[in-house]
Amino acid sequence: MLSTGLPHGAVPKLERPGPLRERVYETLLELITTRALRPGQHLVESELAGHLGVSRQPVREALQRLNTEGWVDLRPAQGAFVHEPTEEEADQLLSVRALLEAEAARLAAANSGAPGIAALEELCAAGERAVADDDVDLAVATNAAFHAKVMELAGNVVLAELAGQVDRRVRWYYTPVARQRGTRSWIEHRELIAAISSRDERRATEIMRSHTEQTRQTYHQREGG
Repeated sequence: MLSTGLPHGAVPKLERPGPLRERVYETLLELITTRALRPGQHLVESELAGHLGVSRQPVREALQRLNTEGWVDLRPAQGAFVHEPTEEEADQLLSVRALLEAEAARLAAANSGAPGIAALEELCAAGERAVADDDVDLAVATNAAFHAKVMELAGNVVLAELAGQVDRRVRWYYTPVARQRGTRSWIEHRELIAAISSRDERRATEIMRSHTEQTRQTYHQREGG
């Protein structure tokens, strides 16, 4: 096990050829998003490089890019650390997410057909199974897929692009409360599907707004929050 705290075998060594710099960046970003690399954790270039099976250069470049994007803090004479989000940062992000997704729910109710509803039902069932199995990683991934599908069904490209810009951070903030939200979150998803299926735009908007607000409040009320 690395002193950085990554469990053995958590990340496969990256294969060549390919855009190695980009792949190192994406791998580290995913580890941060899923909290395999925890907020505040020290990131040692040499250890990450060895774990990924690459030289230190692409790791250094990835950490610099992640610093620019706010995922990593580079501290003089100390090194790199996973960024620890403030409550204000989380609140601002989740508030913006609520606005985007409420509008997506309204548009989905206006535009969705049977195939779209069926896709939401399938994702909801998968999420419910993940919660029943206490598989937090799968529950988080399925939750993200469900919300992405609603955004897709909305049919607004600009809205989807804006949502895509905050998707990673939403997953980052949702992960520590996924177990706490648990079954209730998927009950709310079922209610949303019913509203979209009945083409009730107002109801779909209200449910999504309430759903995202519950996640925001739960994040702030989490243990240690």
